[in-house]
Amino acid sequence: MHTPSIAHPLLQQTLGQIALAIPGATALLRQHKLDFCCQGERTLALACAERTHELPALLEQLEALQRQSAPLAPCSDPAQLIDRILERYHDTHRQQLPELARMARRVEAVHQTHPAVPVGLADFLEQMQAELENHMAKEEQILFPLLRRSGQAPIRGPIAVMRHEHLEHGARLERLAELTCNHTPPPGACTTWRALYAGTERLVDDLMHHIHLENNVLFPMFER
Repeated sequence: MHTPSIAHPLLQQTLGQIALAIPGATALLRQHKLDFCCQGERTLALACAERTHELPALLEQLEALQRQSAPLAPCSDPAQLIDRILERYHDTHRQQLPELARMARRVEAVHQTHPAVPVGLADFLEQMQAELENHMAKEEQILFPLLRRSGQAPIRGPIAVMRHEHLEHGARLERLAELTCNHTPPPGACTTWRALYAGTERLVDDLMHHIHLENNVLFPMFER
C-alpha cells in the first residue's frame, strides 16, 4: 500500500469527519464503497491507498458538495433568484431527503433496542420528501413560470398558497426536531447515527433559508 501523493486537505480528514461535515457526502462515500461507519476513523488517503486513480474524481465531487452547501445570498433580479433557488435548494432537497431516510432506516434497524432510537424517523422523512416534492413541483411547473412571465405584476393568489404550505413545512421541521432530540445523537452513537442527525440539522437550515428567500425576498416583488 501507499498513500496518495495528491496534496489536498480532505485527504487527511477521516471518513467519519467528511460524512459529518459535508452535506451529501455519505451517499458519495457509499457510491465509492468507502465505509464511513465501521471504518470511519480511517483517513480518506488511507482508505483510497489502493485505488488512487479514483481520487481526482472523488475529491472533485466532494469539493462540489462543499460549494453547493454554501448559503445563497439574495439578489434583486427575480429570474436570477429563481434559477439560484432551483439549483441551490430544490436540487439539494432532492439529494438530501432520500439519503437521510436511508440512514434513518438503517439506524432504526441496527439500534432498535437502544432507548434513544428515533422510531418512525425514516417514515417521517419519506413523508416529508413526498410533500416537499409536491410543493416544489407546483413552484417549478406553475408559480415560477408565472413569475417569469409577469414582469413583476402582482400575483397574490398562487403566492398565498405557497406561503400557507411553507407554514406546514415549518411545523414538520418542529416535529423533526422532536424525533431527533433536537438533532442530538446519544453518547457513543455510531458514525451513521451522528451523520444522520448532522444531516437533519442541515436540512432544517437549508429549508428555512430556502423559505426565507421565497417569503421575504422573491414573493414580495410580486405582491406590491
